[in-house]
Amino acid sequence: MAVTKVVMPKLSEAMESGKIIKWLKREGDRVQGGDILAEVETDKADVEMEAFGAGVLRKIIVPAGEKAPVGTLIGVIAEPGDDISALLATEAQKTPLRPAPAPIPAGGPPAPSVQPAPSVARPAAVVSAPAAGISAPAAIAAQHGGRVKASPLARKIAAQSGVDLRLLQGSGPGGRIVRRDVEAAGAGVHAAPAAASVPGVEYEDRPLTPIRAAIARQMPMAKAPVPHFYVTSEVAMDRASELREELNALEGQPKVSVNDLVVRACALTLMKHPGVNASFQRDAIRVFHRAHIGIAVALEDGLITPVLRDCQAKSLAQIAAESRDLAERARARKLRATELSGATFSISNLGMFDVTEFSAIINPPEGAILAVGAVRRVPVVADAGLGVGRRMSVTLSCDHRVMDGAMGARFLQDLTRLLEEPLRLLV
Repeated sequence: MAVTKVVMPKLSEAMESGKIIKWLKREGDRVQGGDILAEVETDKADVEMEAFGAGVLRKIIVPAGEKAPVGTLIGVIAEPGDDISALLATEAQKTPLRPAPAPIPAGGPPAPSVQPAPSVARPAAVVSAPAAGISAPAAIAAQHGGRVKASPLARKIAAQSGVDLRLLQGSGPGGRIVRRDVEAAGAGVHAAPAAASVPGVEYEDRPLTPIRAAIARQMPMAKAPVPHFYVTSEVAMDRASELREELNALEGQPKVSVNDLVVRACALTLMKHPGVNASFQRDAIRVFHRAHIGIAVALEDGLITPVLRDCQAKSLAQIAAESRDLAERARARKLRATELSGATFSISNLGMFDVTEFSAIINPPEGAILAVGAVRRVPVVADAGLGVGRRMSVTLSCDHRVMDGAMGARFLQDLTRLLEEPLRLLV
């Protein structure tokens, strides 16, 4: 049987390297195609890596906790009788051998030597009892080799502030330790007297998280080279809000958000205006016939835009259920590789933060992104006189290489009509 190379996959368009969080199969375990081999940390999410061949996991080359560039050999799947020595020898020539850990003396590991800091030193932290935010059960579990679940930002802040993650109780999804847990623990352990101050310390430099680093690389390539223009409309959301309330009162149905209504309306409108569902391709404009919509989700350390595929073929109820699941898994960093890229159009909604209107930056290679503001109660002039209505601002950011102002305006016009006649979203 053929030997299967397990390489670090490219799980997003911006991914350059990945970190093995943990191997879910051990050397000697039999695997089938489609089995989950390992969890990989990318710049956007923690992704499950599948096996693309059957056999025995003969060799793990990159252990848990280490990074590898995209395309690097990280493991080998083969049958017990297959010779993989030549493959491993070739890999050893490419990558220096990792030194084996030094043996621990019989009397236990030697105490680490402490060198005085070259500048202002932190006061030593002596913990005799759990401080604020520190859980004794978590410390006991850590002593028995339990894996600490923490976000990358939490790990970096903990390393800088001297907080032991093994002693913290996480408040994030699934008990994950997040930034606020580390900062609360650091305030409890390293707190100085109220009147004390550190002279000369005016700021701190926090290392970029993987997500923030990816944003820093991509945004200059998105905003500067792409000629943006913007068109804005105001949508009367009275009938849409009433329909949403009626749908959410039904038993056994997924709760529908304003964003779900917008996603459904955009999917239908994109089918009518395929020129907006398009991207610039140097010497051509690629027009898509399916609406794969990216839904911006705010995380603790940045923004991620997972993709809800084939929205044009999904009902409002399906969109509501799948978008909620997508957002929850994005916050827990549990997205699948296919959900990290491939959007043809994106939506960024800041309405839940009471933002009335804003402009979003296009995600290349997409040709447009819709920015959605809050649904607000405002005075409106109607046939019967002055009254109160519900209004929502939407702004379409367009790539001028792909479309012009009239095309963007016609898209917004039909999108507004759909949202103002929301029963058409149920068809």
